[in-house]
Amino acid sequence: MGFPSKAPKMLALAGSLVICFLVSVAAAGNFYQNFDITWGDGRGKVLNGGQMLTLSLDRTSGSGFQSRNEYLFGKIDMQLKLVPGNSAGTVTAYYLSSQGPTHDEIDFEFLGNLSGDPYTLHTNVFSQGKGNREQQFKLWFDPTKDFHTYSILWNPQHIIFSVDGTPIRDFRNNEAKGVPFPKNQPMRIYSSLWNADNWATRGGLVKTDWSKAPFVASYSNFNANACVMSMGASSCEAKNGTPAGSSWMTQELDATSQERMRWVQKNYMIYNYCTDANRFPQGFPPECSIA
Repeated sequence: MGFPSKAPKMLALAGSLVICFLVSVAAAGNFYQNFDITWGDGRGKVLNGGQMLTLSLDRTSGSGFQSRNEYLFGKIDMQLKLVPGNSAGTVTAYYLSSQGPTHDEIDFEFLGNLSGDPYTLHTNVFSQGKGNREQQFKLWFDPTKDFHTYSILWNPQHIIFSVDGTPIRDFRNNEAKGVPFPKNQPMRIYSSLWNADNWATRGGLVKTDWSKAPFVASYSNFNANACVMSMGASSCEAKNGTPAGSSWMTQELDATSQERMRWVQKNYMIYNYCTDANRFPQGFPPECSIA
């Protein structure tokens, strides 16, 4: 959602020239190699020789990490096991973001709840500094009992959010209709666990129970098939104009995947900005009317 307290972020790249090359991180990506814990005063920990990372939150502070690499398009997978038990008031954010007032951002945010109640999965897309494209879902499983894979496929035409391989949202490039689309700004991966009991659970009515602290979220099996950005000249694109070995660069949902997404949206979507007439009394954003 772009809240400033998610985590401190790195400064933007100082320059316009970039080198882009395909990188494929092993399925069990090493957190020592790929990420830096950026805040939390020791509350973020890398474990098991770099195969797992945990973030914790107590009354004093939350914690967070960011990727060492910046990406411009790719398929990003991360396995998360969310805070168990009474997680009301907490937010676990996992997202891609660039920097500055016209930043781009692609969000997964998990809003905690009382014991026994499902988490709310909040998604959003920012382009050129403008968000307000929220869709929220109830998950069809308990995300605290085991690790589940949360994926972002980002290419020049689509941003597809998936859970355990099931697509839940497809934000399409509708620039031809005047809708900005993230495609020019490289983004890092960020994640943080923080207290947001002023809004996160039932609009802030349910507060964080600090007697349950520390709250802990766990991460494993990071994988990025993506263009990695660095200073210099571009070498991302192969001679045919598409990065070699990157089927994700042109991937879209086939008929079966679209049907699965419709099933999720019919049965588990609890909020869609494109149906919130009170929020948009002058008319819905243009992408809402595009099939």
